[in-house]
Amino acid sequence: MSAIETTRYPDIRNYIGGTFVEHDADRYLDVFNPAEGSVISRVPLSAASDVDRAVAAAKAAFPGWSQTPIKERVQVFYRFKALLEQNIDELARLVTEENGKIDSEARAEVLKSAELCEFACSLPQITAGEVLEVSRGVECRVEHFPVGVVASITPFNFPNMVPNWTIPNAIALGNCMILKPSELVPLSSGRIAELLREAGLPDGVLNIVHGGQETVEAICDHPGIEGISFVGSTKVAKIVYRRGTSNFKRVLALGGAKNHLIVMPDADPDMTSSNVVASMSGCAGQRCMAASVMMAVGKSDHIIDRMVNIVKSMVPGTHIGPVISAAAKERIEAYITEAEKMGAKILVDGRGYKVKGKENGYFVGPTLIDNVTPDMRIAQEEVFGPVMVIIRAKDVAEAVSVQQKSPYGNAASVFTESGGVARYVMENASAGMVGVNVGVPVPREPFSFGGWNDSKFGVGDITGRGSIEFWTKSKKMTTKWNKEAGVNWMS
Repeated sequence: MSAIETTRYPDIRNYIGGTFVEHDADRYLDVFNPAEGSVISRVPLSAASDVDRAVAAAKAAFPGWSQTPIKERVQVFYRFKALLEQNIDELARLVTEENGKIDSEARAEVLKSAELCEFACSLPQITAGEVLEVSRGVECRVEHFPVGVVASITPFNFPNMVPNWTIPNAIALGNCMILKPSELVPLSSGRIAELLREAGLPDGVLNIVHGGQETVEAICDHPGIEGISFVGSTKVAKIVYRRGTSNFKRVLALGGAKNHLIVMPDADPDMTSSNVVASMSGCAGQRCMAASVMMAVGKSDHIIDRMVNIVKSMVPGTHIGPVISAAAKERIEAYITEAEKMGAKILVDGRGYKVKGKENGYFVGPTLIDNVTPDMRIAQEEVFGPVMVIIRAKDVAEAVSVQQKSPYGNAASVFTESGGVARYVMENASAGMVGVNVGVPVPREPFSFGGWNDSKFGVGDITGRGSIEFWTKSKKMTTKWNKEAGVNWMS
């Protein structure tokens, strides 16, 4: 039997010029449902020629779209936001099928996409040009113009939301886009394209090319693509940044994370324990804002004991979904085993977990590991699973010092009742996003998402106000109509 007859969904196709089309790929990858370990579709590993066709379609659409007034462009996203909300059941189900998120997490992801569209709808007010009479009779103004054809390369962990980090803002600002979704989760992007078409987006403004490394390389090298955004691991972020900028493109590449939560003895026990566990285990720990290191300062065992009780009550398959693949499960469990061999104490062990009725699923139970030292690999590297390591610190200065030594700089938080301690951490943590009594310090719109250090390569942020400079280029205009203005150094 063919792959089409034996899988839930037909083979994935690229979306170019407003139509789902065939491709030049000679290889496919299986797409798995990670909760069951079953193949649900196949995704093509598109060739450079497929990227060529997508760029050609985007270039053809660009003159008409970029010259459409921005107040008219954003009407598409008013309608798209409504369609996301109207179709949330279906969209959340797709996220659950291809990524494994439990229903509440999948629905929250789609609602976040709607919030991102809401911000895009405000861009006509935010990007209004600046005008000033700089000397008598001489006026200067700044206006934002689209970059051109741009590309967005997105990861597996948020198949609906992360594409919508870039699609609404980039397109509302007048660009035409090539989206390259993760080959592990290709289903959601196709439905996004259909809903945007229903919302009135002209053909060719958004194009989707599926694939792997060869497709990404073709995007980085293509002379018709002016800018690239990337979200994924730090290793690949560096490669994309170097390759894209070497071809004189603007590139913003977001990498991995190792987020530290500093827990002070005076922290509210119930709020802290529940927030820390939720940060560690939400989305099976597969998010760049997940807490993965808890710096337990001083006498914090009463909080750790509460965390143990919460984690022991969590049921994989009900409260927490699977990780993305069998390889991910094996890698995460190997980190836990190595830490145990090095002397760490496993408080709650999620290795070898099987969910009844889904024995072939890629589940890792939420895991707490105490007595971890900063030199252990599990304390330094991104595990990307539902694993929290606990490092002991005598005071807040020592805790912050450990955080500062991490090569990453995505996020950090402190749990405390002391305003002075909170201010110390906010000022000294080496991270682009910092929280106080918040387990996942993600900025909400209009504030921008973006880390520091090895968590981000490039200038600016990927969402909110900070994204405007990346997705546009400014034009400075100086005019003099008044002949009485006389001659000066500007004339």
